[in-house]
Amino acid sequence: MRRFPDDLVQAQQAWSATYHRLAERPGRTELRRRLYRLSSEVLFHPYWQERGRTAEAWWELRNLRRGRKEREVSRFTPCGDGAGHVRAAT
Repeated sequence: MRRFPDDLVQAQQAWSATYHRLAERPGRTELRRRLYRLSSEVLFHPYWQERGRTAEAWWELRNLRRGRKEREVSRFTPCGDGAGHVRAAT
């Protein structure tokens, strides 16, 4: 399990919450602006320059909840091919 910086985890969680709020209320300019800003914070965080971006790391970051790793209930898992592909869980 990777250890992500707290500010990166918080930005990702804020991004996810904002994305869901925007999905519920499309056309909200302030939510779109916040989503753009948070996307930049997550994408260009110094952590990625130090460690590199991989599909597995993105997936793990997106599945962090409340400071501990909890996988979303899903029938798909990352393939580990580095291209972001998923496979059905067995």
